[in-house]
Amino acid sequence: MNKLSLLLFPLALAAAAACAAPPAGFDARVEALRKSIGVPGLAIAIVEDGKTTLARGYGVRQLGAPALVDADTLFSIGSTSKAMTAAALATLVDAGKLGWDDKVIDHLPSFQMYDPWVTREMTVRDLLTHRSGLGYGAGDLLFVPRTNLTRAETVRRMRYLKPKSTFRSTFAYSNYGYVVAGQIIEAISGLRWEDYMQKHLLQPAGMTLSTTDNERNFAVEDRAYPHARMNGGFRGAGDQERLAERDDLGRNAAPAGGVASSANDLAKWLQVQLGAGSLAPGKQVFSAQAHAEMWKPSMLKPVAVVPADLKLSQAQFSTYGLGWDVTDYRAARIIWHGGAVFGFQTAVVLLPEKKVGFAITINSEDGVLVRGLMNELLDHYLGLPKEDWPAKYMAFKSNQINQALKAVKAAQANPAKVGPSVPAAQMAGTYADPWYGNIEVGATPAGLTIDFKSAPRMGGRLEHWQYDTYITRFDDKSLEPAYVTFALDKDGNVANVTMKAASPVADFSWDYHDLSFTPVKAVK
Repeated sequence: MNKLSLLLFPLALAAAAACAAPPAGFDARVEALRKSIGVPGLAIAIVEDGKTTLARGYGVRQLGAPALVDADTLFSIGSTSKAMTAAALATLVDAGKLGWDDKVIDHLPSFQMYDPWVTREMTVRDLLTHRSGLGYGAGDLLFVPRTNLTRAETVRRMRYLKPKSTFRSTFAYSNYGYVVAGQIIEAISGLRWEDYMQKHLLQPAGMTLSTTDNERNFAVEDRAYPHARMNGGFRGAGDQERLAERDDLGRNAAPAGGVASSANDLAKWLQVQLGAGSLAPGKQVFSAQAHAEMWKPSMLKPVAVVPADLKLSQAQFSTYGLGWDVTDYRAARIIWHGGAVFGFQTAVVLLPEKKVGFAITINSEDGVLVRGLMNELLDHYLGLPKEDWPAKYMAFKSNQINQALKAVKAAQANPAKVGPSVPAAQMAGTYADPWYGNIEVGATPAGLTIDFKSAPRMGGRLEHWQYDTYITRFDDKSLEPAYVTFALDKDGNVANVTMKAASPVADFSWDYHDLSFTPVKAVK
């Protein structure tokens, strides 16, 4: 070791020590950001070298109420539940009851995709890596915002979804694969996904407060409530509002995003992940071999190009494992996943080489706080210079929302003064889409109405826009509005109804564009 190395060595030790705990003043930083961005409440867990160094809550469980978030407050964690469903499958793999490359039809004989060849070839791994050939978010309207469908019926309808790409050629994020995975767990174990998860994953992992269904979740007093920014149904803009809780909120898709957890429980989950499936010596939740399989890149993803102000965060590679994104952040490997479900957002992040993991979950849809804090913590544990990531993401998001609002307002301000082609009452009727089911278009003295029959309380008025296109004005203002276009045949009768989200930044789960309705002929 030369003299320069000897001089620098104490400095290196000091830098390492500074990064061996949450950043100095972290609580004050989080609280200041929470208030400035307007997030009602959040919870954070940090684990370092097998030890929980932070697990606490900030803010309130719901707007207008005094109850504070604490380390045991339950938050819906959305798609970060996917890694937990994959881990539940891992326990079946460890028991010799399942293989990652088993054919789906060997466990679910009635399973069908649109293409018979894909039906025969689809494996459990294919389900978990979003390479089925379905489009991005295909079929999500069966889960969002709520449903009256069983999970079994939801899986049955998968056969009507047409592929957007060839099998295994393209990554396209889809919740559907995990819904099917949940059914595989039920078929093998004889237990509901909800109960198998509690008994064979969450309880062995020490996650005793976490829930997998609304009955358990709603029975807990210490839980967070969902919020979103609304502006006439335009999500992301306007004031923060509390969203109504629904007992039918997408429970058929629970294996893709239905777990609720707390900072203390998420700390246990981080310990299990950093411990290669072990919570503590002698407490193996799933095997190290299965753990390695879940973290192994299985599918290439497109690398998202970020704007100039966010270039430091630009990934160089992007892959997907089994319920995990496997990528890089500023030359360091990270294993992580985001989650977003009606009124909540979450990130679960692991730096394996640093033996560090953290989880951030909020009771609103202000993802700028989640991603901003995520990058700040990554920089801290990687020993990198500080960047004001929340400010950068806030500027990016504000610009995106403002541009989208301008586009929507401009489009709707000057519609063509044409149409409809036939009296509105002639468009009334029942229409069916093969995978979604029925909508009912009604005629009243005040105008047309629409009712989505697979989603309770998803209905409202149809306001004429231009030509034969209308805009939904849902009674529930938290629903994304859609353009509804009626195509007429040569006799002036409705032949087809298609839809498109009115907002250019609508979440991909509002997949109105995948719908194609045709009239249901009345039985004489």
